Amino acid sequence: MRRNRVSLGILLAILVALVLIFRGRRTQEFEYEEFKLENSGLQYTRHARCRMECRQISENEVREIIQQGKINRRKSDPADKPCPTYALEGYSSGDRQHIRVVVARCGDLTKVITCIDLDNEYSCNCK
Repeated sequence: MRRNRVSLGILLAILVALVLIFRGRRTQEFEYEEFKLENSGLQYTRHARCRMECRQISENEVREIIQQGKINRRKSDPADKPCPTYALEGYSSGDRQHIRVVVARCGDLTKVITCIDLDNEYSCNCK
């Protein structure tokens, strides 16, 4: 009986170690990309402009979130084609609006796909 407990304990420790190792690798894969706008152009889609106007999000707030926000891994897809997409989230410094900015990174160009106010519902008529 004691031998079974020891074996189970060793097996559990190995499983925990494997989970931590693979989780660490996945985290590194997502965090390799930094958003430095001084080295890349910033372009807004028509959809992003419409959402920004509807949700009262300025270009300065978008830049702030891109530069200082955190990547939401569940909403990002670094394997997206033709360009990897990233969802960056944070609070604007002015009115403390909780914002998600979804961008596509295409070479030297960062394309803003959409902007979302995470705390408030808006009925935007964007197509």
